[in-house]
Amino acid sequence: MASRVESDEDGDNKGSMWDLDQKLDQPMDEEAGRLKNMYREKKFSALLLLRLAYQSLGVVYGDLGTSPLYVFYNTFPHGAKDREDVIGALSLIIYSLTLVPLLKYVFIVLRANDNGQGGTFALYSLLCRHANLKIIPNQHRTDEELTTYSRATIHERSFAAKTKRWLETHAFNKNSILILVLVGTCMVIGDGILTPAISVLSAAGGIKVNRPDVDSGVVVLVAVVILVGLFSLQHYGTDRVGWLFAPIVLLWFLLIGGIGMYNIWNYDSSVLKAFSPIYIYRYLRRGGREGWTSLGGILLSITGTEALFADLAHFPVSSVQIAFTLVVFPCLLLAYSGQAAYLLLNLDHTKDAFYRSIPEKIYWPVFVVATAAAIVASQATITATFSIIKQALAHGCFPRVKVVHTSKNFLGQIYIPDMNWILMILCIAVTAGFKNQNQIGNAYGTAVVLVMLVTTLLMILIMLLVWHCHWILVVIFTLTSLVVECTYFSAVLFKVDQGGWAPLVIAGVFFIIMYVWHYGTLKRYEFEMHSKVSMAWVLGLGPSLGLVRVPGVGLVYTELASGVPHIFSHFITNLPAIHSVVVFVCVKYLPVYTVPEEERFLVKRIGPKNFHMFRCVARYGYKDLHKKDDDFEKKLFHNLFVFVKLESMMEGFSDSDEYSLYGQQTVESRDAVLNNNNNDNTASSNVDLSISTVDSIVPVRSPSPVNITVQSSDRVSSHTEVDELEFLNNCRDAGVVHILGNTVVRARRDSRFYKKIAVDYIYAFLRKICREHSVIFNIPHESLLNVGQIFYV
Repeated sequence: MASRVESDEDGDNKGSMWDLDQKLDQPMDEEAGRLKNMYREKKFSALLLLRLAYQSLGVVYGDLGTSPLYVFYNTFPHGAKDREDVIGALSLIIYSLTLVPLLKYVFIVLRANDNGQGGTFALYSLLCRHANLKIIPNQHRTDEELTTYSRATIHERSFAAKTKRWLETHAFNKNSILILVLVGTCMVIGDGILTPAISVLSAAGGIKVNRPDVDSGVVVLVAVVILVGLFSLQHYGTDRVGWLFAPIVLLWFLLIGGIGMYNIWNYDSSVLKAFSPIYIYRYLRRGGREGWTSLGGILLSITGTEALFADLAHFPVSSVQIAFTLVVFPCLLLAYSGQAAYLLLNLDHTKDAFYRSIPEKIYWPVFVVATAAAIVASQATITATFSIIKQALAHGCFPRVKVVHTSKNFLGQIYIPDMNWILMILCIAVTAGFKNQNQIGNAYGTAVVLVMLVTTLLMILIMLLVWHCHWILVVIFTLTSLVVECTYFSAVLFKVDQGGWAPLVIAGVFFIIMYVWHYGTLKRYEFEMHSKVSMAWVLGLGPSLGLVRVPGVGLVYTELASGVPHIFSHFITNLPAIHSVVVFVCVKYLPVYTVPEEERFLVKRIGPKNFHMFRCVARYGYKDLHKKDDDFEKKLFHNLFVFVKLESMMEGFSDSDEYSLYGQQTVESRDAVLNNNNNDNTASSNVDLSISTVDSIVPVRSPSPVNITVQSSDRVSSHTEVDELEFLNNCRDAGVVHILGNTVVRARRDSRFYKKIAVDYIYAFLRKICREHSVIFNIPHESLLNVGQIFYV
């Protein structure tokens, strides 16, 4: 309040003294009420943060929270030999939870989110904005002016600038980073298969503990039924039942934490000496190779940490940190300590340590909650898998698949039908094929540690290029992370033949699919870039383009954001007519999480006005979805009409041959144009009014008679503007035809055999089974025209 009064006293406006008098005349109780309201607002923000922390439990920590179900069994599959082994294993668990989830992820990696989005591709997008690492060069300088295209400046002589130049100079570096990202993505997909398998199977295993006469096949059958039900309900989304996740997971953490405290008090409280790291050294020295390989079981205590980052979604980092430090971390420490206290007196019960340590009176309630928590954990991992596949799809690294939004309120809740059934089949195959938690655990550990290694390597670049950290801090982070993760990685290598091969095979198949698809996409883009039609050739055709201009609008879809695509010359060479208005449409994805609706479209004119040729670039982020409705076409025409109006308004004021109003338009001019354009169309006014003729070879004010009269008089200019708008409207009413290029990629005859296999068989097969562009753009068949062409790589 004081600062506000001082500013009023020092102000030069006439109302400042009147405002001050009003403040002085206010009664004290009203002033006290204001202070009370300010306090309430601060208190509300704190309460909101706690509420978000509570909600994050159900989304972020389900996978990490169910690890106590199977850690000790995978660490000691044949039972513990000595009490000191249990103490040593517990000490390893305690410090693994401290170093990896707590210090590395919660307090460091989560800060590397891309405007709230986490995961491997979010890190890649962040890097692509700070360095030219994207292999497909479809970005334009205007893309960097987006409000969501945030990046930090780098000093030319800094170590970050040297690193940036080194990465951008060599194509090998760009390709290596992409391969690293794809490996991490494939391992996350493997997590989406293995997490439901081990979590649900471990939870269902509680039936056999309390009923030893039940056959193991029944437990597997129950797990399979739960998994089928879980994947079958994915198309409904989590919006309706998501409110149940947080209370289930919170109840789960409170139960395992309470049971842990009871077991420590009831069995052996000396287990708490495991907080001394000396027992780690003793455990590894005494255990030898067997103790070293048991680290693969210890690793499972930190599974879910990568899902913690991938499922960050729209939760503030501070709320996730609060949830972990106040609830998750202490409850997990109590849970593992309680199980270890029980095992000190029951060394041969490691197989079912969790369920056997539960007090008899609350056994079945805990079993029900454990099963529910396993389902929630599985759901969180499946959602993370869908999210990262959507991100890969936007970066051109995954075949076109159907993506469905399951919630009107939350953008990130999506469902991918094709991947859902593939995940279900693979998950059931793993569950029914292994029938053993130990083998699934070995497979799970391999996938988890590889994702962690990928994240560590990407974080090194993030710390250098984005955060501009001192090299000493980068070295400390790198050495600490790699020592821990490489230790675990060396341990899981001994278990490749005991189930660890499964995620490697799954990841290998998905890696081949993703890399081959990206290679084919890149080659198609390079073909279009190198075979662009020169503007001199187009201008030589004249306003009629050497053909009969029939009424209507032709929307020519291309991947190029500049220039005239080869498909256009192919089209007019083989057909005797072309539409009166031609619009080249480019839909491209940028390395940002979203593009605001008002900044989505860019419209440009190609050639002189009497050619009636335009380009519209629609830009999306990796979280955006190109909706399957008519809004896209309406907004495209709305942008076209606004462009014509603004171009006509600016012709008399611009002295340059080319101009761009991107990011320089006033609110008044925007409103004026929109008000004048209300009768032209009914599309949403929430569009970008960007103008650019940078790609036009000839000036907008070409020496044609029409353009000369446009500049001679405002009245004639207005008349010409109305004529062009009326002409565009008439062409639109005459019909819109969507022209798609069906480019077929073939390997040359002299290509190596692996290239022929990749291009002629794998890529061709993926192109055949993936969704067509016409389906994605919701183009009616009666308005679709496919133009085929073949090129060899």
